[in-house]
Amino acid sequence: MARIQKIHLVAACGTGMGTLACMLKQMGFEVTGSDHQVYPPMSDELAKNDIQLFDRFDPANLDHSPDLVIIGNAVTRDNPEAAAVLDRQIPYLSMPQAVNRFVAAGKKIILITGTHGKTTTAAVMAHILTVAGLDPGFMIGGILKDYQSGFRIGQGDYLVIEGDEYDTAFFDKGPKFMHYDPFVTVMTGVEFDHADIFRDLDHVKSVFANLAAKASATSVLIACKDSPHLMDVLTDQRIKPVLYGTDGDWTYTDPVQAGQRTRAKILGPDAAYEMETRLPGHHNLMNFLACAAAADAIGISSDTVKQAMASFSGIRRRQDVRGIKNSITVMDDFAHHPSAVAATIRAVKPFYAPGRVIAVFEPRTNTSMRRFFQDTYPAAFTEADMVCICNPAVKKQIPENERFSPEKLVEEINGLGVEAHHFPDVDRLLSFLPSRLIPEDLVLIMSNGGFDNIHDRLLDAIK
Repeated sequence: MARIQKIHLVAACGTGMGTLACMLKQMGFEVTGSDHQVYPPMSDELAKNDIQLFDRFDPANLDHSPDLVIIGNAVTRDNPEAAAVLDRQIPYLSMPQAVNRFVAAGKKIILITGTHGKTTTAAVMAHILTVAGLDPGFMIGGILKDYQSGFRIGQGDYLVIEGDEYDTAFFDKGPKFMHYDPFVTVMTGVEFDHADIFRDLDHVKSVFANLAAKASATSVLIACKDSPHLMDVLTDQRIKPVLYGTDGDWTYTDPVQAGQRTRAKILGPDAAYEMETRLPGHHNLMNFLACAAAADAIGISSDTVKQAMASFSGIRRRQDVRGIKNSITVMDDFAHHPSAVAATIRAVKPFYAPGRVIAVFEPRTNTSMRRFFQDTYPAAFTEADMVCICNPAVKKQIPENERFSPEKLVEEINGLGVEAHHFPDVDRLLSFLPSRLIPEDLVLIMSNGGFDNIHDRLLDAIK
């Protein structure tokens, strides 16, 4: 490939693609991007980095003759801009191919994978490396509050990547994480998700098995023992994993919630120390355990790990308090899988007692808009005090016999003894909810999208 100076990204507003665009710009390349719509916060991040963003896919976006085009996995072969790239024979790469070429070259990759907990675990790991003075790079699908960014180039040896099992591109249907050669791999667990690309649970398990099988003999694999499907995946693999969890090589004991802090004792093969964090819940303690094991594997002291855990501020959209008004707290969270919904409600509830937890949920992922979890979702909400289910703002062409029913979910939650309500849109939800709130309530809003700016609108509506 000839000398590269001008790089164009097709589907630049996705989290991974937008992050890569910003990193390339900071590395000195001329960067442009395009997408079918401009949506914050990524479009804001691109603008902040002075990256020109075209708000539609159009062959004319290539008229400035880029040396290389990076094509995102949301782009199909018949996309007019992608078709023009092929027709004009412009060199192109997938996102992970570009990461390997421009960002990961010469780095020791710490790859964080799994159905749940990737973003938080990757963020904690990056923070530990930073506190240890190792100046890491990182590419993470969330904004780290301590750095006000989801990426950092870093001059040190390590690069933390949040590894996605989603497919790579229209010309490569394998998982993105298969492109990397990790020094340390963390697997947080395996469950069925991404129904648009995976046939069933066995299909999901197969890609994680392939990732474990390709690990080099000198790499370290750290895996959650509490995930039965992951343990199935790792059966008979040639690499012996370091296990963390309830009965793993690394575990925690004596969890205590005091005020807005969580304390626990971390136990490893040759380690025992007290940790403290502002993040609540068992699932976050498991994320910290994974990082403790990874930090130990690369020689970071327990004192440094403790310091990093105590100072980690969290991630936007992960139990992220968006505002407090009249003693009513509005919190944003990315939870959408039934396991994540249940874990998030369970985690935050003790911190807001004796107030109520009002769970507001938008089922808008490709999987949750189908009926795969129709029978699983109701139990996920049983620890909430009231539940509001809203139809997703996005519309997708899903056959009637495959479509998820929010109305049925509400009916079944009510049948479990929890007050639940259904709303066709955010406007009608906001005409109902503010008058039902009382001081000390926590409104936990869960969606993987913008949810029609419900957080700010709700805060404005609280009298």
